[in-house]
Amino acid sequence: MPELVRLEIEGAVGVIRLDRPPVNAINSQVHAELLAVAQEVAARDDIRAVVVYGGERAFAAGADIKEMADLVPETISVFGSTLTAAIDAIARLPKPVIAAVVGYALGGGCELALAADFRVVADDARIGLPEITLGVFPGAGGTQRLPRLIGVAKAKELIFGGRPVKGADAVGLGLASLSVPADQVYPEALAMATRLAAGATLAIAAAKRAIDDGMDTDLASGLAIESRLFAGLFATQDQKTGMASFVREGPGKATFTGR
Repeated sequence: MPELVRLEIEGAVGVIRLDRPPVNAINSQVHAELLAVAQEVAARDDIRAVVVYGGERAFAAGADIKEMADLVPETISVFGSTLTAAIDAIARLPKPVIAAVVGYALGGGCELALAADFRVVADDARIGLPEITLGVFPGAGGTQRLPRLIGVAKAKELIFGGRPVKGADAVGLGLASLSVPADQVYPEALAMATRLAAGATLAIAAAKRAIDDGMDTDLASGLAIESRLFAGLFATQDQKTGMASFVREGPGKATFTGR
């Protein structure tokens, strides 16, 4: 079968590229390949930041409805769990992840974009969770990640109504970090990832884990997670390098190695 998810390397950036023409509909093969690529990225020290990209036509226009339409509760549970596992593996990557969204990011495609830390979107992109118009609701993280990102009321508006928003409006909602013309999306996302890859990636990974894990618990538990991860960074060479550089030369001069 054709390879539908590829890992391409751009310096210290791993580009997870969806390639299922015409609109990257997410089927079972995409689930499996996305999970496998995410696991490879997590294990590779040479990849210090990640871009998820679907090409110039569509990020991903949603799950493959033809594959889903005749499923029953027992079989859709399997289908849904594999998609959720793949998207969750992207969300849990111990590296910064940027989704580069051109065209459509709908349904499961939107849920994949929500798993990224940042979203760079085309001005004319269409982003949303239209599952309600199919008689279901988002089942691969949409009802959980979207409210955490933009707030409960706005998330309910988008999920209950099923209407997509334009990329330019997504920034105002807090759904995207940056909106640019379509031909600038991938270069902007790659530039952002390259800047992050040159930073203190161990500290970024620890901060990402502290934020994400802390959001799922109470304040006291979150503070304990933060304290433990903060202390752990004092066993890294990056901490030694960063603080020694600060003492000698002032802020922002350190060169980090991710060790």
